[in-house]
Amino acid sequence: MSIAALLGSPIKRREDPRLITGQATYVDDIKLHGMLHMAVLRSPYGHARITRLATAEARKLPGVMAVYTAEDMKGAVGNVAIAVPLGKIAEGMGVHGPLAEGKVRFYGDPVAVVIADDPYTARDALDLIDIDYEPLPAAIDVEKAMEPGAPILYEEFDSNVAFSMHPPSDEMDQVFEKTRADGGVVIKQRLVNQRLAPVSMETRGVVAEYRKSDKSLTVWSSSQIPHLLRNILSALVGLPQHQVRVIVPEVGGGFGSKLNIYPEEMVAAFASMRLGRPVKWIESRSENLAVTVHGRAQVDHIEVAATREGRVTGLKVHGISDLGAYSQLFTDVIMIAFGFPVSCGSYDIPVHLSADIVFTNKAPTDAYRGAGRPEATYAVERAMDLVARELGRDPVEIRRLNFIQPDQFPYKSSAGAVYDTGDYEAALDKALQIADYKSLRAEQTQKRSEGKLMGIGVSSYIEICGFGPKGSAPVGLYESARVRVEQSGTVMVYTGSSPHGQGEETTFAQIVAEEFSIPVDSVMILHGDTDSTPEGRGTYGSRTTAVGGSAVFNAVQRLKEKMKLIASHMLEASASDVTLEDGKFSVAGSPQKSVAFAEIAAAANLSNTLAPGIEPGLETTVFFEPEACVFPFGTHICVVEVDKDTGETQLKRFIAVDDCGRQLNPMIVQGQVHGGIAQGVGQALWEGVEYGDDGQLLTASLMDYAMPYASEFPMFELDHTVTLTPVNPLGVKGVGEAGTIGSTPAVAAAVADALGVAHIDMPFRPEKLWKIIHQQQ
Repeated sequence: MSIAALLGSPIKRREDPRLITGQATYVDDIKLHGMLHMAVLRSPYGHARITRLATAEARKLPGVMAVYTAEDMKGAVGNVAIAVPLGKIAEGMGVHGPLAEGKVRFYGDPVAVVIADDPYTARDALDLIDIDYEPLPAAIDVEKAMEPGAPILYEEFDSNVAFSMHPPSDEMDQVFEKTRADGGVVIKQRLVNQRLAPVSMETRGVVAEYRKSDKSLTVWSSSQIPHLLRNILSALVGLPQHQVRVIVPEVGGGFGSKLNIYPEEMVAAFASMRLGRPVKWIESRSENLAVTVHGRAQVDHIEVAATREGRVTGLKVHGISDLGAYSQLFTDVIMIAFGFPVSCGSYDIPVHLSADIVFTNKAPTDAYRGAGRPEATYAVERAMDLVARELGRDPVEIRRLNFIQPDQFPYKSSAGAVYDTGDYEAALDKALQIADYKSLRAEQTQKRSEGKLMGIGVSSYIEICGFGPKGSAPVGLYESARVRVEQSGTVMVYTGSSPHGQGEETTFAQIVAEEFSIPVDSVMILHGDTDSTPEGRGTYGSRTTAVGGSAVFNAVQRLKEKMKLIASHMLEASASDVTLEDGKFSVAGSPQKSVAFAEIAAAANLSNTLAPGIEPGLETTVFFEPEACVFPFGTHICVVEVDKDTGETQLKRFIAVDDCGRQLNPMIVQGQVHGGIAQGVGQALWEGVEYGDDGQLLTASLMDYAMPYASEFPMFELDHTVTLTPVNPLGVKGVGEAGTIGSTPAVAAAVADALGVAHIDMPFRPEKLWKIIHQQQ
């Protein structure tokens, strides 16, 4: 493969050999001299007062070094961080310390910790803690939790509603009335995005080591945000930032759930500082299902108006976000900040948005792959299907009629977002072509005549990602890169981004190798250590390549210009005449006059041949903060068959055409889409966190929480279109969350189409569908 063909080539991930051969290091692989182990006592109740908490017997167990409760940590550790506290949260509602004090508010709420010589002793000591509870009624259903008389989580407030946004709707109401008067249709529907557990392959874990000799704290964590974790944790434990180091080794998946500062990280740091020894905590799978943040958990009441021709004249969305018991880093803004901006979807339609965010006696929710955008997309895509059904039209026709057109970009939606670029019809047409849509509909007609339930669903999605524009958050959402060319010609890249499966080490190396015209093996990517990498905001929101990759690209451009100056001196030519190709700097028109990349690197570092005024060395640090977000898009088509006798849904085909701008590595892009589709389909067909009325977690193990199997899926039929963005120098948009955003509404539409009903709430489990089928019969 020629060097010039690096970008856009499906190069295999350089990370994979160490990951699949067991040579990678995860948090649980960290072993330090004198290391202690932590176990957490958790509430068995969804809502209760703590009436007794005695730890004396647990402290006596041989091997136990300490037992800590909220009382022990008062004044020593701050509250769990909240990025943008809205409404009553800014007044203290939902704000919490690392351990429950006086009251527990969800099943799994941490109450006390034991620090011991080994994990077995620590867990045994939990049984010796004497604790009594007074159970309280629990607020479980988010809509009932809003009603007068509902159990209250925070007695100092008169309601569980933390924040409401209900702007006047007079103008939209008039639109709806006019649509009715003109003979159009108005449709209402309640939609549920059920609560999901992220269930990353690697559970959470932390090792904290405080050294009294230099008063430094080193924390190893399975995290998506090393620098933010360092910054926030240092404030919470009262240490200057330069005395806190966070190291993120390999991360076995995160999906947004590791985009947080959790109580366990705070307590482990506190314990190590108190005891002067390293402390390790590794989350069990049952803890992971119970207490690691959940996702989705949103109810939407939508109302859509459309003309008889299918033109949508208005969409109302009232979103109700189930926060769970506490606010975590982004809990309260997932729906409003990330979902609402794309509530119009790919369509040139007016939208009216209102919201309530509500506390319930369940685990906190926060970012989960897509974070607000799957919920928003589900609402607008279901609206399009409902309009099509009401009018007796093909859902493809309704979408095409309402699309934003290419000449309307940049497009400011009625939700306030400014879309960068798009050609939604091109993605739709390619997906229809791959599916052979007309033949599919003919096949469906034939199968229905045979009594078979075949359904076809279409979803044309858009997402907002590449966060974030200047001024859009309390801190700058920039990304960073420090690039250094060694004397040998090897290029070292230190990035503030921190991957957990995105293939960053490969993609970033491709960027550098192509721009420097050197082999990709000559580039090393380093990340995840706050002592060696420049400040960055981490990996989430499909921003790694768009923001972090752009920082790398800009740093390389800066060094390339310096290398051209050095080459011009060595070649006795003007710098403007120097070109770089195939690893050589040469003079335009005189290719025989050249000097190799490695020779320039050696000259820069040895410095004895540099021209006057040129500083030695080849190293630079660049920060990139985009002026705007990017808006990837695409169309997904799903084909299902529902078994009349069992209600089981079989996924027969899945077609996805995604546009993430310029594709730097198509193989990695396809891998991201594959994983996203699996999770989106998992939500539609199987997954769902369930609680009893008393707050007991019913899906407490993988025996109860239904994860998708690879065998449940057909081979995905993937393709793409390319619409570049001007927002960053690479022209790239994000793709990490696209699969979860586009797939779920496509499956929902297909299942509803198969059964011939307007709507069914997810998940579409066999029992639910069987009942609908037999009610129809």
